[in-house]
Amino acid sequence: MFDFGIIPPAMFLGMVLFMLYGFPVAFSLAAVGLFFGAIGILTGHFEPVFMESLPFRFYGIISNELLLAIPFFTFMGAILERCGLAEDLLEGTGKLFGGVPGGLAFAVIIVGAILGAITGTVAASVITMGMISLPIMQRYGYNMKLATGVIAASGTITQLIPPSLVLVVLADQLGRSVGDMYKGAIGPSMLQVGIFILYIALIAIFRPKMMPPIPKEARGPLDGKLIATILLGMIPSIVLIFLVLGTIFMGLATPTEAGALGVVGAIVLAAINRRLTWPLIRQGMSTTMRITSMVVFILIGSTVFSLVFQGMDGSRWIEHMLSGLPGGALGFLIFVNIFVFILAFFLDFFEIAFIIVPMLAPVAASLGIDLVWFGVLLCVNMQTSFMHPPFGFALFYLRGIAPPSVKTSDIYIGALPWVGMQLILVLVVIFWPTSVTYWLDDGPKIDPSKVEIKIDLPTLGADPNAAPGGLPGLPEPGGLPGLPGGLSPLDGPPKVN
Repeated sequence: MFDFGIIPPAMFLGMVLFMLYGFPVAFSLAAVGLFFGAIGILTGHFEPVFMESLPFRFYGIISNELLLAIPFFTFMGAILERCGLAEDLLEGTGKLFGGVPGGLAFAVIIVGAILGAITGTVAASVITMGMISLPIMQRYGYNMKLATGVIAASGTITQLIPPSLVLVVLADQLGRSVGDMYKGAIGPSMLQVGIFILYIALIAIFRPKMMPPIPKEARGPLDGKLIATILLGMIPSIVLIFLVLGTIFMGLATPTEAGALGVVGAIVLAAINRRLTWPLIRQGMSTTMRITSMVVFILIGSTVFSLVFQGMDGSRWIEHMLSGLPGGALGFLIFVNIFVFILAFFLDFFEIAFIIVPMLAPVAASLGIDLVWFGVLLCVNMQTSFMHPPFGFALFYLRGIAPPSVKTSDIYIGALPWVGMQLILVLVVIFWPTSVTYWLDDGPKIDPSKVEIKIDLPTLGADPNAAPGGLPGLPEPGGLPGLPGGLSPLDGPPKVN
């Protein structure tokens, strides 16, 4: 463990202690990095020249166009949260499926997946789903543990379904394109929705009293008006999904440009629903500013920490420790996922992505693990950070909007089966890599060792009297062919009498 000195393990331990103390993560990382950097300089284990690159790294963070997608997607989600689209969509699908046991739970999962594909933020989905569907579930006798669990889980799907902010951050940290990360997440996100729907269906079959159907008088008739309501909610969503994801997959726009298109689409939808007001724009900007500032400061702090950590051979220490795990790549993946699952109790996904992923990526690459698959796998695992009792943010969001009659214990206990289903998906992705890589377009395979480079020299004019071994086509020293009297271009133009 100490083959590369005691400072790298001490840095890691110091980071953990600061976080357990509750000090802000961004400042904890910067403080630990600068403190151990000073110790390394004094003891001769760290070259001061490394610190000269910090300003350039800070400039690289601020000027990174990929990270500009984060405020765009955040602003888009903040506007869509209040534009009325989710209300119309959930009301229509709730009435459509309400006649069967668990119909409203099915609607929450489906609408949560659609919202995830157009907002990319967990808070927007959980708050919207909770405010609309939780009172209805209470009114018609749904089991509260099941009701709160399905609402919180429907919001966490957002973290995996493109255009997830987590995938943008992971793409930046792993050095892979956002488009590939989005394509890789298609399969697992579909599997996640399928697992959730299967769970609801099993409960509807074997314990229908936990989620009874909505009475017919409350649903209303299944007529053209209901179908029109559903279509009016679906069509704008499909258009917005194409603007955001379709343009990325087709190569028509970068993630940042697609995020800007999504913001324009969200503003148009808010205007169509007559919800576009200055307070809505101001609240969206305020939310975007807070999240973007948090991300930038965490990234700056993690940059200070990683610079010193790598300068102390910390990356070699991590690689030496993890590459020697029993089981090779499979043992590494199992250990990493258990480690990330435990960290998710205390850290949110931004902190895990900026602190832990840069340490793990070189080891994964050295073991021959596809980094897109690795990133999507970590994203699936980090879904649980929103559902962990008692620190899951989705549970906090739900507690904030739930009425006092809903017990906190119901929210926490109700989250446990859904955490288990998320872990099942982690195992599926580990043992079935094709669920991620199937959607990737790897392009033609080229073996560099078989590439031949041939250069044909241009022929300026054939000379049949050229000496053997000479370069064909080159003129004699007397001049160039075609010029009178063997003139050379260096002699200037011919004189005219």
